[in-house]
Amino acid sequence: MKHIEVYSSHNCTWCVHAKALLESKGLDYEEINISLDMARALEMVERSGRRTVPQIFIDDEPIGGFDELSALNQAGRLD
Repeated sequence: MKHIEVYSSHNCTWCVHAKALLESKGLDYEEINISLDMARALEMVERSGRRTVPQIFIDDEPIGGFDELSALNQAGRLD
């Protein structure tokens, strides 16, 4: 099974959508909330090169945000 990580923050609508999509596919994920954890926020930027949330990784590969996750789903690559 693939290891999925979702960097998120409080009050992030796109984070909610990304997690809901993963849950609808029956996929487990690790949520990393960066709202109050500057070290994890810096880790996210270092890993992804991006400062926005969500940032999603599948098996340590940066996928991007909700739009990219949705595109993978539409292409049948989350099944």
